[in-house]
Amino acid sequence: MNKFLIILFVSTLSLAQPKGKKLVWEEQFNAKELDLNNWNVELGDGCPNCGWGNNERQLYTKENQQLKDGYLVITAKKEGEKYTSSRITTKGKKEFQYGYFEAKAKLPVGSGIWPAFWMLGANIDKVGWPKCGEIDILEYVGKEPNTVFTSLHTQDSHGNTINTKKTKIATIEQGFHLYAIDWNPEKIDFYVDNQLVYTFNPEHKTEAIWPYNQPFYFLVNMAIGGNFGGPEVDDAIFPQEFKIDYIKVYQ
Repeated sequence: MNKFLIILFVSTLSLAQPKGKKLVWEEQFNAKELDLNNWNVELGDGCPNCGWGNNERQLYTKENQQLKDGYLVITAKKEGEKYTSSRITTKGKKEFQYGYFEAKAKLPVGSGIWPAFWMLGANIDKVGWPKCGEIDILEYVGKEPNTVFTSLHTQDSHGNTINTKKTKIATIEQGFHLYAIDWNPEKIDFYVDNQLVYTFNPEHKTEAIWPYNQPFYFLVNMAIGGNFGGPEVDDAIFPQEFKIDYIKVYQ
């Protein structure tokens, strides 16, 4: 089935125009290569914070991401004794404060993989993590099938992800699904296929609890192993593909 037919098939799922908001930016991944006016390709093993702060096993490369048939395809591989994958961000290029953010994605499967669509506060270089804030719109770990995670990390919840929701969806590994947040000055609502799965609405919005009053940027990656995705990795699953059809921002 080609991409056009797939879009027709799932169009009833998408909030094409969230109420009261207009499309201000979108990435359809229809070019031959990633648009470096919008995206950064992060490389390496995260050192000196090796393992990207989570004891992850992968080495991020440029070669493990490509645009193919209108999709961003991130491929996780086992090459000899080395695991490789890709991670891209819009840091310093496309940053947004408040709005409705949506991605359509198809998950990889298998124990040890950890794909994510998420956001970090644009002031991370100034204040560090987790003070900058983190919004995990989609996290999936292959060791827990039929389950997606939506979480927030703040200074208040550092080292203990208390602001999180684990949602069981029997068909989540089948085909493409929509992952979104609706973020305003008062709360952040998380959606999967337009169904509300979690709301973060703290009564006291101190700096430590609510760093969500500033611009954030996007990240898309697939980690391997690590504190959350591992520790066990099934080498027989590789290669695995994490596909993103589009990312849209409404404000």
